[in-house]
Amino acid sequence: MKRWMPMLAALLAVPGAALAAGAGHRIDLTAHPVGMAALVIFAVAYLLVMAEEFTQLRKSKPVILAAGAIWGLIAAVYTGHGLAAEAEAAMRHNLLEFAELFLFLLAAMTYVNAMEDRLVFEALRAWLVRRGFGYRSLFWLTGILAFFLSPVIDNLTTALVMCAVVLAVGKDNPRFIGLASINIVVAANAGGAFSPFGDITTLMVWQKGLVEFWTFFQLFVPSVVNYVVPAALMHLAVPRGAPAPGSERVRMKRGALGVVVLFGCTVATAVAFHNFLHMPPVLGMMTGLGYLQVYDYVLKVTGRRRARANAIHMEALPESLGDAHFDVFHRIARAEWDTLLFFYGVVLCVGGLGFIGYLAMVSERLYVEMGATFANVAVGVLSAVIDNIPIMFAVLTMNPDMSLGQWLLITLTAGVGGSLLSIGSAAGVALMGQTRGHYTFFTHLRWTPAIALGYAAAILAHLWLNRASFALPPG
Repeated sequence: MKRWMPMLAALLAVPGAALAAGAGHRIDLTAHPVGMAALVIFAVAYLLVMAEEFTQLRKSKPVILAAGAIWGLIAAVYTGHGLAAEAEAAMRHNLLEFAELFLFLLAAMTYVNAMEDRLVFEALRAWLVRRGFGYRSLFWLTGILAFFLSPVIDNLTTALVMCAVVLAVGKDNPRFIGLASINIVVAANAGGAFSPFGDITTLMVWQKGLVEFWTFFQLFVPSVVNYVVPAALMHLAVPRGAPAPGSERVRMKRGALGVVVLFGCTVATAVAFHNFLHMPPVLGMMTGLGYLQVYDYVLKVTGRRRARANAIHMEALPESLGDAHFDVFHRIARAEWDTLLFFYGVVLCVGGLGFIGYLAMVSERLYVEMGATFANVAVGVLSAVIDNIPIMFAVLTMNPDMSLGQWLLITLTAGVGGSLLSIGSAAGVALMGQTRGHYTFFTHLRWTPAIALGYAAAILAHLWLNRASFALPPG
């Protein structure tokens, strides 16, 4: 193997018509066989990602393999030209970007899992079921809650929690489940668009320093428009009447409110580190994870004391004291590792294609020749078919010269464009599995025109309300 590796590197290093060193010793590989091979590898990997529902092959696996193959080809070319250090530096830069995103999401996911463990979401679901609301009231209530929870606990978790409510109260009304599920997906995606914590795309834009934390809230009204327009059109199709109220009561476990409060403190810490100390937000999130670890210790110590006291007086440990064994590392283990590793593959794949030169080519065609507004609206529509994470990372890697208003526009469209199809967002895909046939691709597709109307109305609202932010700063 060692004998033929130098030969392979030399073969790949053969200069061709389109192989020329650019600024900073960057080689243009867009017309080179290695560039073409990288495109094919990424396309095949992403087709496998899109077919995950049918193949049961987890989406992280093909993109991780593709990332290794793409950077291996790049490294072979650069090594042959004596530029191995440049390829290594570029790959390390992409790895650093992933590390920041990974640790931020790991902290956030751990908190959400801790709240699930303390039965915070189950208590909310049981409370809503007991209220005895009518179908139309529940349609709006679950949608509004999804809209306002999504900016804090992410759109996927929000959609799953609200869908559990819909399934519990609407089990005898499939039509209500289908309409309410569409409403939840649209609301969760819209709510995630105006907060750095609501979606991966907004988080990436914030961590990149392109939009300040409070500036995201300029998208609040456009996000409301994006949700309300299709919801108002669907309202008339929601059946009248009311389901029988349930009687289930769920008591949150000890320490539940403490976890919720600490999560709020963690968000505040991340914002403070970024806005006032000019440090990456991930430092604040990991500090907040430390809060949870200390709280985990406090719960364990006090839980053991209570257990001993109860053993003395009752000669047995009641089952309710099982919540004393709260362990934050068990919560970390339950994080969505497939999703986190998928991000690794996507960041490195897209970064590799950018290093080859393809993203600069696409940026020139889209943002220079067609204009930023058209490009950003088209990117949002494309995110209904292709996951918005690689799309947004590609735009951030291109880094087109855009005004603040345009960066807010791409944040909005990439966040809510996935609502156009059920497969366009993690929330939609998850609910198709959770509802078991009541909410399907075609159920959602029937209301795509109404959702598209909300998409267009949200863009117009942003263009009008935030028009002052579309002026490029002088110089």
